[in-house]
Amino acid sequence: METLFLKSEELSEPAKKRIRRNILQAFLQARKTHGPDKAILTDGDGRTLTYNEIQRAAFALSDPLRKLTGTGENVGILLPTGAGAIIALFTVHAAGRTPAMLNFTGGVKNLKAAAKTAPFKTVITAHKFIELAGLSDLVASLSDVMNFVYLEDMKEQIGLSGKMRAVLAPLMPGIFTPNRKPDDTAVILFTSGTEGAPKGVVLTHANLLANIEQIDQHVELKDGDKFFNPLPTFHCYGLTAATLWPLIDGYPVVLHPSPLQTKTIAQRIQKTQSTVLFATDTFLQQYMRASGEDGLKSLRIAVCGAERVREETRRIAEQKHTCEVLEGYGVTECAPVLAANQPGDIRAGTIGKMLPGIESRIEPVEGLENAGCLWVKGPNIMKGYISPDNPGEVVPIKDGWHNTGDVVSVDDEGYYVIRGRIKRFAKIGGEMVSLAVVENCASAIWPDHMHAAAIVPDKRKGERIILVTEHPNPKRQELLSWAQTHGVPEISVPKKFVTVETMPILGTGKLDYVSITNIAKESVA
Repeated sequence: METLFLKSEELSEPAKKRIRRNILQAFLQARKTHGPDKAILTDGDGRTLTYNEIQRAAFALSDPLRKLTGTGENVGILLPTGAGAIIALFTVHAAGRTPAMLNFTGGVKNLKAAAKTAPFKTVITAHKFIELAGLSDLVASLSDVMNFVYLEDMKEQIGLSGKMRAVLAPLMPGIFTPNRKPDDTAVILFTSGTEGAPKGVVLTHANLLANIEQIDQHVELKDGDKFFNPLPTFHCYGLTAATLWPLIDGYPVVLHPSPLQTKTIAQRIQKTQSTVLFATDTFLQQYMRASGEDGLKSLRIAVCGAERVREETRRIAEQKHTCEVLEGYGVTECAPVLAANQPGDIRAGTIGKMLPGIESRIEPVEGLENAGCLWVKGPNIMKGYISPDNPGEVVPIKDGWHNTGDVVSVDDEGYYVIRGRIKRFAKIGGEMVSLAVVENCASAIWPDHMHAAAIVPDKRKGERIILVTEHPNPKRQELLSWAQTHGVPEISVPKKFVTVETMPILGTGKLDYVSITNIAKESVA
């Protein structure tokens, strides 16, 4: 195929104007528009906060933070999804610093790498979180490179100037709000590390606000919608789409500290009567299993990203819970959402259409027909990377185009299908085989178990595929028979299976392909 250039619908003119501000200004405007006393955020303990309470806390806490750090300095945030993380985020902005969101499930090695890459020395966390999560040893191991400050201690350090900032900031935002430009860095996130060492992703205020406007124009909400977000805010999906979007658009959001607490989450969705859930396919499956007959009946839509939505998930959601599953697609570097199905227009097996304001090009890939590598350009595309090799140095992307590394196809109506990552194609005897196809076949016949395909070297054919699965007794003949009756070539059916009790999953909800590949390699060592 030749290079294919495509363009989505335009972002509206009012939306284009709204992205030319910073995140703190957008939040203060939302406070003004929707009312300072509107209950906008429900924390994990059930406590509800208004716009006013979030704003006051952020500006008051910014005073001690300013004394601890320098202007423009990067500040790490090591907190679970909840009011504390959001207040910390706005606190860092109100102090004129830049937040770096940290994955507390990543371990000492990755966190030290992040501190060196970004770089930062000061990290905001909370005594209560460290105690409940059992992270005292982690903090001790990191204390040689990071200075931990705790929200509880910062609260005690708020003086008269902090209290004045809390009261006067919304009245005189021009004086008390740092003058950050739309194209200044708003947040530093880190790639998930599913395939290697994490890199710093630098997103601007305009990037985040553009993605919020793009989602808002693409997915129609209803008055009275209430969001439920159990996804981590150190992951862009959980931060932008599932938290900042409702906060800035004026929709109440219920936050939950961990996506792994399946029974509790199902109960909270029912108790709060939430209508819009953010999840991954894996987590949604777990929540549905954990809920009672009417446990998720309040849900109108479940927005799933980070991994492919299985047809079984969609069927159960619609039949048992009368809930539409919107499969979306995004990458951290794009703030993150690029495409999504829409309510009332769901094309199963696709990620829907591109969001407004995004240009895409599909580059040919040797060995593949009618599909290619997806490149994207738009107002939500990152400022650039910070690599571990050049700490603190932002390397901009060339001409505004970002290579997603994903292989896609697109139909005449503009619906995209993810065929797999470039790195997740095996070359066997000269033929390209998608690991995603292998996984899809396994999921089709064994839907109650998780499966992941991995590539290992092969002396005769160059590479071979091994299926790592939670199925206790997988039979190749079953997989082969299904493949043959559905037009999947035999070369896509692995000859070796490795059974694991639990599939390795990252804190973001994605499969941990580094660990999965290591399991596969060990099985043939």
